[in-house]
Amino acid sequence: MSAGGDVRRGDEPTEELPQENLPREWTVSGIVSTLVPLLLALSILQMVSGTVLESFEEQLLSYPSLLVLVPVMIGTAGNLGSIMCARLSTQLHLGTLEFSPTNPDIRANVGAVIGLAATVFVMLGFAAWGIGNVLGGNLGLGTLLVITIVSGMLLAVWVVLVSTVSVYLSYRFGYDPDDTTIPIVTNVCDITGVLILFGVVTVVL
Repeated sequence: MSAGGDVRRGDEPTEELPQENLPREWTVSGIVSTLVPLLLALSILQMVSGTVLESFEEQLLSYPSLLVLVPVMIGTAGNLGSIMCARLSTQLHLGTLEFSPTNPDIRANVGAVIGLAATVFVMLGFAAWGIGNVLGGNLGLGTLLVITIVSGMLLAVWVVLVSTVSVYLSYRFGYDPDDTTIPIVTNVCDITGVLILFGVVTVVL
C-alpha cells in the first residue's frame, strides 16, 4: 500500500493511503497537543522500566559486565529505532513509502539496521568484557559475546517491527510520525531491551 499516488517500479499497490491523512502544516499548538499526552504516558512507562531493571539487581551486581551492558544496549537499540523511524517518516512525507515486505526501500532500511546491529553489538561484547574484567567480573569472553550478539540481534528485529508499526499507525491515525514515533520506539526499547537481555542471560547462564 502506497502513501503517495504514484506506483513505483511497476508494482501494483494493495491499498491507497491518502496523502491528506498527514498534517498539512506544523504549528506549535498542534505539536504540543500531540506530544503532551504522549510524553506523560511514556513517562509512566519509563517508571515501569526502572522497576523492571531493579528486579534484576542481584544479577547485575554479580556480573559487572552486564551492568556495563544494559545502558549501552538499550541506548543503541533506541538509536537504531530512531534511524529507522526517521528514514520511514521521510519517505512517507515524500509520498514514496509503500508498506509492503516486497518494497526494496523497506528491505534496504531493514538490512541497514540489522547490519548496524550486527557490527555494533559484537564490538559492544568485547568492550563490556574488557570493562567488566577491570571491575572484577568473571564472565568469559565467549559467554559474553553469545549474550550480547543473541540479545542484540533479537532486539534489532524487535526495533524494526516496532518502528515500522509506529510509523504506520501514526499515519493511519492522522499524527505526524516525526512527532510520535521516536519517543515511542526509544521508550519501548528501554523496557523490552532489558527483558530481552535478561531472558537471554537466563538461558545462557
